[in-house]
Amino acid sequence: MNKNWIFITAFFLLMNCSSKEEELYLPITYNLEIPSLFSEKLIAPVIPANNPLTQEGVALGKKLFFEKLLSGDNSQSCASCHNPQNAFSDSQQFSVGIDGKKGIRNAMPLFNLAWNFDELFNWDGSEFSLENQAFEPVRNPIEMHATWKNVAQKLQNHPEYPTLFKLAFGTSTIDSVLITKAIAQFERTLISGNSKFDRFLRGETSLTPEEESGFNVFMDEAKGDCFHCHGSNNNPLWTDNLFHNNGLDTNFTDLGLGAKTGDPKDNGKFKSPSIRNLAFTAPYMHDGRFATLEEVINHYSEGLRFSSTIDPLMKKVSQGGVQLTTKDKADLKAFLLTLSDFEFINNPNFKNP
Repeated sequence: MNKNWIFITAFFLLMNCSSKEEELYLPITYNLEIPSLFSEKLIAPVIPANNPLTQEGVALGKKLFFEKLLSGDNSQSCASCHNPQNAFSDSQQFSVGIDGKKGIRNAMPLFNLAWNFDELFNWDGSEFSLENQAFEPVRNPIEMHATWKNVAQKLQNHPEYPTLFKLAFGTSTIDSVLITKAIAQFERTLISGNSKFDRFLRGETSLTPEEESGFNVFMDEAKGDCFHCHGSNNNPLWTDNLFHNNGLDTNFTDLGLGAKTGDPKDNGKFKSPSIRNLAFTAPYMHDGRFATLEEVINHYSEGLRFSSTIDPLMKKVSQGGVQLTTKDKADLKAFLLTLSDFEFINNPNFKNP
């Protein structure tokens, strides 16, 4: 009898120790590879205290980003509309959801998101934080058209995911909050900072005369006057991450920021996208109306349209635009293409596992 009691006591002690060992497991911190220009010219990236980056969380988020179980019919993933080869944007003007329905906006590229300091995402700033942004596409009826309850259940029944969530978050019980936290962790690792122009600023290469001239056009308030919204050599994000009416329309079918704030003064305003990686992210603008960079440049040169909320930075709207010469346009395009980061779109850490 005493032997049996000793055996049972030892068994439960071992089980208790095993449980404590599992509870004590801590995910390994993930350290972002921050480009030197970012460290020199920007403040630290935004990493929420309640969702720190870990190696296990990032790996799980990457797997989920490419996971088709997140859609209602298991046919689409986040990457379906945010293709790594297109700098995590969509080459189609409007992405097509699982039911064959098209959206009304072009899929924004995804990179350097951890430096969006006001944390307003989407073209209209409708979502605060990357975690919240990840909720909407899954349940949107014209996108992935699923319910989070069903998605969580599919992942819960999967042979791998409960263990992966246990490693990343300390629990094998899967829910939408943890799913979106993991996806947000992966998205914060999508850093683009090694374009030709970055290398030029680091003293590693030189620009052609056309590229250098194009940069001067970009920075010249009497010519391109682009830097106010899209950054400069002192802002490696190449965007102010703010919202502007850039003279696309006189009347608005899409109110943009105005639909979110309810303020008519915000009608027709959309987030300034980064002009990094333009070689990969066509078509351009919130509605993908411009298929080429030439069309974009022509818009600012002679295609501006006046409206009551036109941005004051569109100083020459009364003349139709900044009126660039043919050479200025060609040089400006040459410079803009130096901001494309081929290493980023070919990074194996960002590809489908």
